[in-house]
Amino acid sequence: DIGKVLKNSEKKVDELIEQYRSKTLKPSKGKTVEDTLEELVMLELNDARTKAGETAEQSLSEHNYALVMAKTGARGSMLNITQMSACIGQQAVRGKRILRGYRARTLPHFKRGDLGSKSRGFVSASYKSGMDPIEFFFHAMGGRESLTDTAMRTPKSGYMQRRLINAMQDIVVDYNETVRDGRGVIIQFKYGEDGIDPSRSHRGTIPIKKITRDIQRGEK
Repeated sequence: DIGKVLKNSEKKVDELIEQYRSKTLKPSKGKTVEDTLEELVMLELNDARTKAGETAEQSLSEHNYALVMAKTGARGSMLNITQMSACIGQQAVRGKRILRGYRARTLPHFKRGDLGSKSRGFVSASYKSGMDPIEFFFHAMGGRESLTDTAMRTPKSGYMQRRLINAMQDIVVDYNETVRDGRGVIIQFKYGEDGIDPSRSHRGTIPIKKITRDIQRGEK
């Protein structure tokens, strides 16, 4: 049960905070007690999101379109599936839990000095269930950084794709199934090392029955 996973994780986070307040939390090598606490809390909350996602995945059919896209690498990832159906998870700014805010608190809705998971940007809701206002505020904080990063990265990847297309435009599959460039230099002895067209294969194997049916129907 996803709710149970998140409650257990929240309980463990509260225990870590109690150890920190009682000064019984041992610091990791080369780190302060505060940094150690943040590291352990982040690990626990990320683990909770992963477990919640695994629980949600078990209830999905293997023919679920979103699941198929994520597992085949066509679009999206299992993280997207997790956030849609189970738990959005910890919102981070510069790789850390949200720390800055109004006078020792991230939002005016919390007490000063609150180190709990919810007060530092953990969103237990999913996109399907919907976020409450506080979760929405934290999600906007993490989303702003992500949006800026995407805007900076997209032109670089687009230019890289353009250069790759230009560099590989003369590469073809030759009559003997070798992959060669315009000078006849062999790039691969077989396309993709196995000679299988991904658009006509099923999970790395050739669907003979489907191809036979297509030929019988007159389809190419």
